[in-house]
Amino acid sequence: MRVSAVSYLNTWPLVWGFLHGPQRGRFDFRFDLPARCAEALARNEAQIGLVPCAEIERMGLELLPDVGIACEGAVRSILLFSKKPFREIRTFAVDSGSRTSVALSRILLRERYGVTPELRTHAPDLDAMLADSDAALVIGDPALRLEPERLGWNWLDLGAEWKELTGLPMVFAAWAGKGTVLDEPGLREAFVASWHWGRDHMDEIVAQAEAERGFDGALAHLYLTNYIQFELTPRHLKGLALFRSLVRDLDAIKWGVVR
Repeated sequence: MRVSAVSYLNTWPLVWGFLHGPQRGRFDFRFDLPARCAEALARNEAQIGLVPCAEIERMGLELLPDVGIACEGAVRSILLFSKKPFREIRTFAVDSGSRTSVALSRILLRERYGVTPELRTHAPDLDAMLADSDAALVIGDPALRLEPERLGWNWLDLGAEWKELTGLPMVFAAWAGKGTVLDEPGLREAFVASWHWGRDHMDEIVAQAEAERGFDGALAHLYLTNYIQFELTPRHLKGLALFRSLVRDLDAIKWGVVR
């Protein structure tokens, strides 16, 4: 069975057991950007994917409700930067690697700051994005490599903004599949066990993040143990349900998009 997983650091604990632990070799893993994980399922190139939550309902996928990528408060890797006060944003460059993060930023700009800027898709280069637009969205590993406090721009951590707006956790991505694929005996338990293996071998994950991707070890450990949450509780699923509802409302609003 083919599984499409996100290539960012925050996925590593979820797949560590499949790559290095007792579940090794059970699935054929492919790694890509979040939005492309959803596309792999749509094209039948994978049977299970770590899918942005904005896509799960739209694609009619079934959710594995036990583990995913979430936060409650600041997330550190979903950052919005602006040259202007947030209420004056008119153009917004977005890293389209995750449709959930784009949808979340649209919701927060509308609900907290009363603006619906024109969207412009852009590669995750903050300087180039802000040269072209009033504000910019940077996600995942590129965001984690930034030091937002030192850059001189207005900035928001969208995990913290969501918590301030709703009082609930935010779920960014979860394992999902088509039809009855998640009903395979032992499959649900295997995904949970892989996360438990990652949780119990976090020092190995951090060491590999340092060696292979050049992350500061202390930051990687803090990020994976304090910022990101991997176990989905009823509170997380409540936050997910609210997010889905707001995305439906959002889709009814006409936004300008420049590609």
